[in-house]
Amino acid sequence: MNVLRTTDLSREEVQRYSRHLTLPDVGPAGQRKLKAASVLLVGAGGLGSPLGLYLAAAGVGHLGIVDDDVVDETNLQRQVIHGSGAVGKLKVESAAQRIADLNPHVEVTTYPFRFGAEQALALVADYDIVVDGSDNFPTRFLVNDACVIAGKPNVYGSVYRFEGQASVFDAQRGPCYRCVFPQPPPPGAVPSCAEGGVLGVLPGIIGLIQATETIKLIIGKGEPLIGKLLIFDALEMRFATLAIAKDEACPVCGSNPSITQVREEDARCDIAHDASPRHSDADAEITPQSLRAKLDSGDPIEVLDVREPVEREIATLANTIEIRVDDLAEHLDELPRDKEIVAYCRTGVRSARAVQLLRDAGFVRARSLAGGINAWSETVDPTVTRY
Repeated sequence: MNVLRTTDLSREEVQRYSRHLTLPDVGPAGQRKLKAASVLLVGAGGLGSPLGLYLAAAGVGHLGIVDDDVVDETNLQRQVIHGSGAVGKLKVESAAQRIADLNPHVEVTTYPFRFGAEQALALVADYDIVVDGSDNFPTRFLVNDACVIAGKPNVYGSVYRFEGQASVFDAQRGPCYRCVFPQPPPPGAVPSCAEGGVLGVLPGIIGLIQATETIKLIIGKGEPLIGKLLIFDALEMRFATLAIAKDEACPVCGSNPSITQVREEDARCDIAHDASPRHSDADAEITPQSLRAKLDSGDPIEVLDVREPVEREIATLANTIEIRVDDLAEHLDELPRDKEIVAYCRTGVRSARAVQLLRDAGFVRARSLAGGINAWSETVDPTVTRY
């Protein structure tokens, strides 16, 4: 009597994966490798959505999903693993439910918390491959360092507006993320997708490239993106591949590493990095409620909108000066120095940068609207559209 191994395929699985089984480069052996594999997805958002769906559909036996966020209406334009009925639910729970419906043969483990230094190594150690679907630099560096230390491949992807990138960082066979990007940019220097926007289909394209690379690694076929950075421009519909090399001076995977334990890069996106003694963090922001009270009492305040012009078509505050944050340095002479200036954007990231620039230029009473126009909508005036 033959004893079935755990990686043997059932009759139902043979039917489900029949189009894989007839591929010479996959076949039953490759499908069994997929069933035996475990993959950790860091993030269940724009990139994590196609990753979760297609890795599950391909038959990867065990998926781990780590994310502490809940589904918001603004996610649905691109995070296709979630539906309208999932708004308000944890993303990991929503994703797990969708995957269970898509392929009940896949085991899903959910981690409803932020991928942090405390859990990073333990999480990474439990999986064969880590796929980075995060949306911020501190997490990308943390994923990279944990993968290098644990000896696991890191399938990387990122998106912004109309452009995306993908690579496979495997320090045992090529460069790691820090070889290419040694340090994160200053907090607030690069807008997030929430601030800068992203074409809804773009995470799908990049996420599917990551899923493809993951499957190739598992079945051991094809040429992975190790030592290569794939760049995609959706507007031009153009792909470019850049060769990237291992940096022997890399602080985590180089010949004499200085990073031997995981740590978290500074994730703050406020103006606390201004070392000037002229002002303190305590007076760098103003709450929506405090601004409303000051405006109602007739205090001499100039409200400065530092967003993109297209955002003003969605929602705006009354009686504001409109100068993009990237143009602000060239228009300082248009701002009064004898009034308090309150800058605002969507969520407070760009306005914090604007305030730092203003204070460095001598506008010592400049402040940022905490939480931006979205916080104003939520706490002061719900007729203002939140986006």
